Amino acid sequence: MPEPTFRGDPYAVLDVEPGASSATIKRRWRELAREHHPDRAAGAGAADAAHMTSRMARINAAYDLLRDPVRKARYDASPQARRARSGTGGATAPGPRSEGGSTTGSETAGGPPPPPPSRPVTARYDTTAAFHRGNATTSTRRPTLRAHPPADRRAGNGQDLRASTPTGPVRRRTAGTRAHIPSLEESRETMLEFGRFRGRTLAEVAVLEPTYVDWIAKTITRDRDLVVRARVIQSDLDARGIERQVRESRPGFGFSGLPDD
Repeated sequence: MPEPTFRGDPYAVLDVEPGASSATIKRRWRELAREHHPDRAAGAGAADAAHMTSRMARINAAYDLLRDPVRKARYDASPQARRARSGTGGATAPGPRSEGGSTTGSETAGGPPPPPPSRPVTARYDTTAAFHRGNATTSTRRPTLRAHPPADRRAGNGQDLRASTPTGPVRRRTAGTRAHIPSLEESRETMLEFGRFRGRTLAEVAVLEPTYVDWIAKTITRDRDLVVRARVIQSDLDARGIERQVRESRPGFGFSGLPDD
């Protein structure tokens, strides 16, 4: 919403000097309001009542402009106010004159207009008490819940204090010891649980198709114990000189089997 404009000199309407204080302007407005209030024209004619109403409206408009610090400063800096001051001899406010009768330099209207005042600061807040450095203790209360002290793994009590084992149990091997190598009899009695020889032992597979043992020892990766036992039987077959036919790698998906031109 645009601000209301005022035509003319509000200081001249209220009959105050341009350097008058806010208290002086307010006191003069009250005097003019009592003098020109439209209620005083109750017994007068219609022309007098209309004149007093128009006069009172102009007095109120001038007072509304001068009581607002922002609008007052904006008017004082406008060319309209400079023209009004130049019509009274160029003085901003009456003051002491020099011996020659001219006003001093501080009372003349020369120089740039004063800047409008900024909005007043209504409140200031001190937030230094809310500032805390990184990793700073913000409370003096001690926690009620305490964690367990770290377990001493050198004690060798075998107690595992972990909450869960997502990757399965952890098997540690003492330094300097080797993994257990099964014997030939244990390897021969191992039962297969997958494949075409499911339900048969490795000894039976070594008799029926020795190359299948080589395939287990070279291909299977998910069962370490089975691979070790298959390699034990593979070493026994090599020691006895049993020859096996090497399986050729079969072509993968998309092989047409047609000879090249």
